[in-house]
Amino acid sequence: MLVPEPFRYRITDFDREVFRLFVPPDHPLVAAEREIDWEELRQTLGTFYTRDKGQPAIDPVRMLKLEFLRYWRNLSDRQVMERTKTDLAFRYFLQVGHTFRPPNFSSLSYFRARLGEDGFRQVFDRLVAQARRAGLVKDRLRLKDASHVVASIAVPTTLTLVAQIRDRLLTAIEPFDAEWVDGQRIEVNLLRERTKSQADEARLAARVTHLRELIAWAEQLPVPVDLETNAATGAAWQKFQETLALALKILRDRDQPKAGRKTLSVSDPEARRGKHGEFYDGYLTDILMDADSEIITQINVLEAGGDEARDAVDLVSAEQAAHENQIEGLSIDGAGFHGEMLRELEGEAAAEGDPGLGVTVYVPPKAEPANDRFKSADFTLNKDGTGVTCPAGQTSQYCQHDTGRNAMIYRFTRQTCDNCPLAQRCVAKLKTGAFGRSVSKNDYETEYQRARERAKTDEFASVRREHPAVERKLNELLNHHGGRRARYWGRAKVHIQHLMTGFVVNTKRILTLLAALRAEPKAISTATT
Repeated sequence: MLVPEPFRYRITDFDREVFRLFVPPDHPLVAAEREIDWEELRQTLGTFYTRDKGQPAIDPVRMLKLEFLRYWRNLSDRQVMERTKTDLAFRYFLQVGHTFRPPNFSSLSYFRARLGEDGFRQVFDRLVAQARRAGLVKDRLRLKDASHVVASIAVPTTLTLVAQIRDRLLTAIEPFDAEWVDGQRIEVNLLRERTKSQADEARLAARVTHLRELIAWAEQLPVPVDLETNAATGAAWQKFQETLALALKILRDRDQPKAGRKTLSVSDPEARRGKHGEFYDGYLTDILMDADSEIITQINVLEAGGDEARDAVDLVSAEQAAHENQIEGLSIDGAGFHGEMLRELEGEAAAEGDPGLGVTVYVPPKAEPANDRFKSADFTLNKDGTGVTCPAGQTSQYCQHDTGRNAMIYRFTRQTCDNCPLAQRCVAKLKTGAFGRSVSKNDYETEYQRARERAKTDEFASVRREHPAVERKLNELLNHHGGRRARYWGRAKVHIQHLMTGFVVNTKRILTLLAALRAEPKAISTATT
């Protein structure tokens, strides 16, 4: 229940004198308390509390400040509460007197669960909005980049993974048929004894067979009659359904080893294996940064190997929806040379074209094949789109759309190409194969060509010189504030971690920029006297 309790946080004259004597006025936490409008955030936080149910809640603004202090100093929940007892700068920042006793460290877990991913995203956006009102954030250019986050897991062998999900599934079923589960646990012990002298492959096969039998039985488990009326039963049933889905996913991974996106751990089933220089297990953090202020305007967390091009659209859309602004330009690395992304951000160049999100994209184009043969651009597309004309004036006879490659494939007959005087400059292997030259026209050919032409301009070179700033910002986020390693299990919780880390990094930048703005008039005055 959200009710004011001023007596809990009362600051006496004694407290003010202690703060005056022992907390330096130039301490960064003093500046953070003064410059950030924490009361404005109260309205956002309040929407996640009830006003007439439960015990009186600890002030949500102070809870947010405790979260802030955790990421400011890379502390755990327990450590930040212990330090709050003795650190006067912490107590000044929290605006509490000597009678205040920090709550149990577990209250921070409840606070994070209360706000969830959406709540922390709103808090992050409100801080960016404050920076916008102060005139710090511009809309000229956004810099986008991503880097890896290592999951807090130990990746087990397949044998161990199957055993772990089996045990979890039995635990999830236990509330609904404890007697059957007891029998299956006896079977697990017998299975372990029967196979302990066998090779790992045979032991794995036996455990997989047993897991399949468990899943087959679990899928027939009847829905509890009190599912809707009993909260405990509902929670247990949901846990069972989630565990069953995870067990099925682990079996599919084993049956389809080349499918990708394999589950690595039952503790963090959303962590994936990706490659960022080297292979890693975890997630991908993706940020959008204002090039002028170096303030992060959006943060998202994807699974390892996530679609950065798709996320670029999501990040831009999220910022423009949150602040009702219009971003002019976006600088992105090679992952952004992606036709669908370019069309959604810049719009379609057709007469009836979609204006898209109205963002000009600066992206290094992929290198074209280095050979002397005619390229796709040398073949002219017919008006109806059913054929292309080659440099020798011949027309293709066959076309088919390749959905996987987002392209239309045009083919010339073997006879046409064999008799062509320009065949040496066109066909890789003369007089072989069922067809002559094949030409691929991408659905996003216009967008790719526009990006290639833009890459030749001085404006592009100037923008790309600014791009390393976002790499430095990622370094600060991940390496200076502990974001490189996930503190939690699950993509949503890792996203909360990075939203709060970004909140801290942005606060530091806002304080620096405001201090510089206030110093400018003094510097000018000194120079003129």
